[in-house]
Amino acid sequence: MKWSEICIHTTNEAIEPVSNILHEAGASGVVIEDPRDMIKEETALGEIYELNPQDYPEEGVYVKAYLQMNSFLGETVDSIKQSVTNLKMYDIDIGNNAVTLNEIHEEDWATAWKKYYKPVKISERITIIPTWEEYEPVSSDELIIEMDPGMAFGTGTHPTTVLSMQALEQYLSPDDLVLDVGAGSGILSVASVLLGAKHVHAFDLDEVAVKSTNNNAELNQVQNQITSKKNDLLKDVSVEPDLIVSNILAEIIIKFVDDAYRLLKKDGYFITSGIISGKKELVLDRLKQAGFEIIETNKMEDWVSIIAKK
Repeated sequence: MKWSEICIHTTNEAIEPVSNILHEAGASGVVIEDPRDMIKEETALGEIYELNPQDYPEEGVYVKAYLQMNSFLGETVDSIKQSVTNLKMYDIDIGNNAVTLNEIHEEDWATAWKKYYKPVKISERITIIPTWEEYEPVSSDELIIEMDPGMAFGTGTHPTTVLSMQALEQYLSPDDLVLDVGAGSGILSVASVLLGAKHVHAFDLDEVAVKSTNNNAELNQVQNQITSKKNDLLKDVSVEPDLIVSNILAEIIIKFVDDAYRLLKKDGYFITSGIISGKKELVLDRLKQAGFEIIETNKMEDWVSIIAKK
C-alpha cells in the first residue's frame, strides 16, 4: 500500500488544532518536527534520540501526517488546507502554512516513525515509554506510563503535557475524583490514576480520542478507574470532582470556566495547560472573573500552565 505524506509548515501555537484537523481527515499518523527538540539531547535518561537538522525547519514546526493514496486524496488535501487556513478566524497564528506532499511506501512508514518516540522522564516520578521499548525503572517510586502513540505523537513529549503532568504530581491527592477535559490520548487520565486518583472521567469530542484513551487505559491496566466518553467539554456533566485538568487551547478553556467552577468541590483545583504565552492573560482574567483563586503559573518554552483553586 502506498501512502502520501502531507507536511504542513506551521507554528507551535497551531500544533494541536492542525493535528486534530489531520486526525479528522483520516490521517494514520502524525509526526511533529520541532527544531527546538534538537537542543534536548540530554535528559535524566541520557540521550533519547538522534536528530538530523536537515529534517527540521529553521523556524516554526513541521506537522506531518500520512494519508492513504486513493481517488479522494486531492479532495482530502484541499479540505485540510482550507481547515488550517480557517484557524486564523480563531486568532490562531498558523505561520508559514506551506503544504507539501510526498509519496511514501508502507514498509518505510511502518518502521521509520518509531525513531521519534523513545522513553522520556517528564517529571519527578513519571516516565513515559512506548510499548515496544524495554525500560527498567531508575527508582522504586518511579511511575511508568506505557503509551501506544497510535495516531498522534511527536519527537518528544510536548511542553503542555509535561506542565500538566508536573501540576498533577503536585496537586492531585489520593482518592481524588478527576475530570480530564479534552483527554486526547488519555495520558493525563492514566497519570492521574497512577498518582492516586480514585476515578477519572475523561471527555473528548473526538471519537478517535475516546478510543485512544480506552486503549491506553487498558495498556496500563487502569481501565476500571477511567471512564472515557464523547462529550462537548463539560456540557450536561453532573460529576463533582476534586480536580479538573484540561490540556487544550486557551480559546477552548475559556468556554467552560464557569462550568468548571460550578462542578468543582470547594478547595478543588483546576489545572489548565495548552496555553500559548500570548493568551496567558486571557485565561487568567476569565478564571478570576469566574471566582477562581490563581495559585501559580508555570512556563515551558512558549507554553503556560495555570493552577487555579475554587
